[in-house]
Amino acid sequence: IIVAEFHKKIKEAFEVFDHESNNTVDVREIGTIVRSLGCCPSEGELHDLIAEVEEEEPTGYIRYEKFLPVMTKVLLEKRYRPVSEDVILRAFEVLDPAKRGFLTKEELIKYMTEEGEPFSQEEMEEMLSAAIDPESNVIHYKDYITMMVVDDN
Repeated sequence: IIVAEFHKKIKEAFEVFDHESNNTVDVREIGTIVRSLGCCPSEGELHDLIAEVEEEEPTGYIRYEKFLPVMTKVLLEKRYRPVSEDVILRAFEVLDPAKRGFLTKEELIKYMTEEGEPFSQEEMEEMLSAAIDPESNVIHYKDYITMMVVDDN
């Protein structure tokens, strides 16, 4: 029963991007499809997943028949789960040693584009539009975390 539910969800998510209705999607849409199914892979993990579902000779398109079994396995194994609220909070607190409860826009941009797996310009703009309080120009991270955490139910 669980597998049938997963198949239905995967098919629905895939069909949103199957613009030609030919059971293929552009490989660049796979990340969006995977994330719409509640998974949060890193870019490296996403790259590995794409390699698993791509044809021997990459065409730029992913076929549903190859995507379905791999994605079903990912969901059954609960791979790429989002991190919990308290882990995200602790990460923000590390970046805020003065315990102010906020980061400035400049601090946020610096941390998100120069450390670890850097955000692209587009990702940064998306985050800022959601995270920054327009009046104070800072991110009150506790409020932001509450807004962005995925509810598992």
